[in-house]
Amino acid sequence: MAKVELKQPIVEEISANIKDAQSVVLVDYLGLSVAEDTQLRKQLREAGVTYKVYKNTLMNFAFKGTDFESLAPMLDGPNAIAISTTDATAPARILSKFAKTAPALEIKGGVVEGTFYDAEGMKAIAAVPSREELLSKLLGSMQSPITNFARVINQIAEQGGAGESVEAAPAEEAPVEEAPAAEEAPAE
Repeated sequence: MAKVELKQPIVEEISANIKDAQSVVLVDYLGLSVAEDTQLRKQLREAGVTYKVYKNTLMNFAFKGTDFESLAPMLDGPNAIAISTTDATAPARILSKFAKTAPALEIKGGVVEGTFYDAEGMKAIAAVPSREELLSKLLGSMQSPITNFARVINQIAEQGGAGESVEAAPAEEAPVEEAPAAEEAPAE
């Protein structure tokens, strides 16, 4: 079997992984210890991110004609690829957080939702909260006025008498309010 035939399934595997990807991040993993690499892989796996090491030439073939073709110039030296099909910011967020404890890990760049970002851009992407965090913040901000309103109503109900005296005062003022009769007198 020719070498090309042996490499074709790997190129197809890479192509299949990036086909529906929301983000692809390229990292230099040289210098990571086995324990660090294992821990990183575990964190990425738990987040649903595919993390693999492929030969640069094979990744280059797989990237051709896709949104990820802009990563081709970065394919030199040892590279690993982190791919997410569900959360666009997950690979950048996890890799950036991990790089703080393992300085040997270097984010080279990535493509998030079709847009290329260099290493600095990936740091900015890493600062974006996950979709779930953003939705919970939105829900919290929507619930806050309702919760505050419910607290006020509950306090009024607990005070009972204060609410009735406020309502009773306008009722007592109604008979005192005989302004229409006074207005009729000057009309005569």
